[in-house]
Amino acid sequence: MQASTTHLVLIPSYNPGAVVYETVASARAQWAPVWVVVDGSTDGTAEQLQRMAAEDDGLEIIVLPHNGGKGAAVLHGVERALARGFTHVLTMDSDGQHDAAMIAHFMQTSAANPDGMVLGVPVFDDSAPSIRVKGRKISNWWANFETLGGGIGDSLFGFRVYPARVLRDVMQGSVWMRRFDFDPEAVVRLAWRGVRPVNVPTRVRYLSAEEGGVSHFNYWRDNKLLTWMHTRLFLGFVLRLPLLIWRRLAGR
Repeated sequence: MQASTTHLVLIPSYNPGAVVYETVASARAQWAPVWVVVDGSTDGTAEQLQRMAAEDDGLEIIVLPHNGGKGAAVLHGVERALARGFTHVLTMDSDGQHDAAMIAHFMQTSAANPDGMVLGVPVFDDSAPSIRVKGRKISNWWANFETLGGGIGDSLFGFRVYPARVLRDVMQGSVWMRRFDFDPEAVVRLAWRGVRPVNVPTRVRYLSAEEGGVSHFNYWRDNKLLTWMHTRLFLGFVLRLPLLIWRRLAGR
């Protein structure tokens, strides 16, 4: 497999357990290069991932000394990617939820829409917790409200391709977007910059504990974080409303 010089797979990882090795191997079977940003993990996975990378030129492991959150890990990877000449990054979770078989399709879609963001729209099976499926509808509604009907298929699903430069610029201009609030806030702020969403349905599975599934989602803490995030975004939406209306009328 010839390594891409423009698009890379970026996997932020924090204490995912052994399932990360299958995730990374699956991603590498579909694409090169694949970078993993180990976000201060304490479960020993960094060492095994580094051993995998020592035998695989298409895999690179970046180990951060402290846990800064998903968004902070992605930003670190994006800044490094831009310094190395890459233009786009596909983000996916390390916990085995995302379908690596869709990587090539997402990358092709991105190449055909280089100024857009390719957003995965999850197709759930019976493994998905009902509270997660229903709860995300609230965030999706707010994300589309805050972008004046921007066409965001799913605001929370982390399997997506970003244009790297505009994502970096947006994140560097904000003190937020560093933890669980990264995915929905990034997509709204990119839409405010005129980055068009391209929605692609893709399967998602939630691994049970017996299958090695690990979840760091905390219902009360993370929903409180999302509520504060959407409060900020609503205020930003009000300030940008004239621009958003102008774009809508101009067909942009």
